[in-house]
This record gives sequence, C-alpha cells and structure tokens, in this order.
Amino acid sequence: MELKSRARSYTDMSLQAIAHIIQKGESEQARVSAAFGMLDRGWGKPNQPTENKIEGKVEIVLRDIALELRKKKP
Repeated sequence: MELKSRARSYTDMSLQAIAHIIQKGESEQARVSAAFGMLDRGWGKPNQPTENKIEGKVEIVLRDIALELRKKKP
C-alpha cells in the first residue's frame, strides 16, 4: 500500500481528533490551529493574491544584456 493511500485511511480519525481539539483543546492556540486545519480541509486554503511589481523590467534587462553580448561578438 502506498504512503498516500495509507495516510488517507486515517482521514476520519484525523477529522475526529481535530474536531475534539476544536471543542476541548486546552489552549486557544491549539483550538485556533485545529479550526484553521478543519476549514482548509473542508473549503481549501484561500487564494493568495500575487503582485508582479517588476513586470516589464525583466524583459528590458534581458534585452540590454542581449545587446551587450552582441556588441562583444567578433
């Protein structure tokens, strides 16, 4: 049995353990962590926005490098 399949066989037990920690965890940190884990498993992690602040700059730098290399060819 492959590892992924073996790990998935513990899904129900794991969800029960997470639910138990949410309900009866001894620390707020444990309960919050378990709650996020449960939400991530049920709904997926939220998309993280990405911003490309250097759009276009890379192209310009590469073009400049290519021009310099052409100048140096004999």
